[in-house]
Amino acid sequence: MPLHPEIAAFVAGLPAPPEGPLDPVALRAADEAHVAPPAERLPLHAVEDVTARTASGDVPVRIYTPAEAGGDGVIVYFHGGAFFLGSLGTHDHVARSLAKETGLKVVSVGYRLAPESAFPAGLADCYGVVRWVAEEGGSPARGGTTLAVAGDSSGGTFAAAVAAMAHDDGFDRITHQILYYPSLDLDFDTGRYASLRENAVGYGLETAGLKPFNAFYTGSGADPADPLVSPLKRTDLTGLPPALVVTGEYDPLRDEGELYGRRLREAGVRAAVSRYAGAGHGFVQHFSWIPEYHRVFEETRDFLRRN
Repeated sequence: MPLHPEIAAFVAGLPAPPEGPLDPVALRAADEAHVAPPAERLPLHAVEDVTARTASGDVPVRIYTPAEAGGDGVIVYFHGGAFFLGSLGTHDHVARSLAKETGLKVVSVGYRLAPESAFPAGLADCYGVVRWVAEEGGSPARGGTTLAVAGDSSGGTFAAAVAAMAHDDGFDRITHQILYYPSLDLDFDTGRYASLRENAVGYGLETAGLKPFNAFYTGSGADPADPLVSPLKRTDLTGLPPALVVTGEYDPLRDEGELYGRRLREAGVRAAVSRYAGAGHGFVQHFSWIPEYHRVFEETRDFLRRN
């Protein structure tokens, strides 16, 4: 199908990219300006800001408890934003919908951002919070059977990398990985994936913008050849937790996500790949108010229950 008309109208109204170097401070301020006021947010039983004490230091987290009371586990959620954008606020609505539709607690992680914090600071924060959730006596996962990691875009990169780190450390508590249109190969070689060419222009995220947007991260020490930076570079995917990989039909990053799902299955990992028709990159964050895209949270719920 063509690009969804609501998404097409949004894309048509986007301003031209600014000339000159990207300003992370200005871009963050513009992002935060779109955060809904508290009175307009999806109501839940409880939403609490706390500090996770982790091996990488103190990390701010926001814990969402749905009205369905607590569920049987936790989703640890990492927001997207090309490793330099995004916050607990900008993705608050995503975390709320995840909690509401799955019936599980969600712990959203306010990890450190590039370029101010060099690699692997943000990744270490994410992994540290997962360990805190699983191991600390007062953490929200005590007694639950589900401990999933989830993320959108660059947050999906972190989710895949955290799952691999946990496996390599012999930490076997992670039960699922949920990757919404993840960025899994940061060398952005346009010859490698057809979607980088087919969806290069006109769908929101554009292929030409990938390198400059991710330069804050790669320039802070994140080597695209490192499997913790580009999870598709990992040669052995055996033993990783079951995965749900969600892609958008018109996303330049579509093919790398779908390749990751195939490689997981080839390695004996249960993996579901779900392509959303008419969607571009970022549809979970920006367009999940559209019923056919809000369905991604229901699909996540069903995946967690089946696996």
